[in-house]
Amino acid sequence: MLRQQIQTELIIALKTKQTNLLNTLRYIVAQIKNKEIDKHSELNDNEIISVLQKIKKELQESIDSYTKGKRKDLISESSEQMKIVLSYLPKELSDEELKAAIQKLIQKNDALFKQNPKLIIGICIKELKTQADPSRIMTILKQIAQV
Repeated sequence: MLRQQIQTELIIALKTKQTNLLNTLRYIVAQIKNKEIDKHSELNDNEIISVLQKIKKELQESIDSYTKGKRKDLISESSEQMKIVLSYLPKELSDEELKAAIQKLIQKNDALFKQNPKLIIGICIKELKTQADPSRIMTILKQIAQV
């Protein structure tokens, strides 16, 4: 469904000659296709979200390096691309919602958590990576469980 939405908007951008949007969407589609080639099957929406999060991270790193180099032209271009990528990503959980979701996962896997608290890291990241940045998940996990 997400892939179809991106394809539809790519066609609209092509027809309306929105070059920045078109180039960004083409890059997104190319990254999705590359991942599908690696996987040998079509990606589901969660896997597409993971690809988009990777693109978001790359763009953020670019913006940071352009800021250090004082390249305002490249900063604005990357910021526009970031807005496009963010429009396809689901809204991230707030800190309180994320904390509640992590606590729920800890309760659900209580026996495993008591046996080895570090195993909960993988479970939380796997379950919540499409809803929050993994670094935020780790930060809150450290606060809650002293992992």
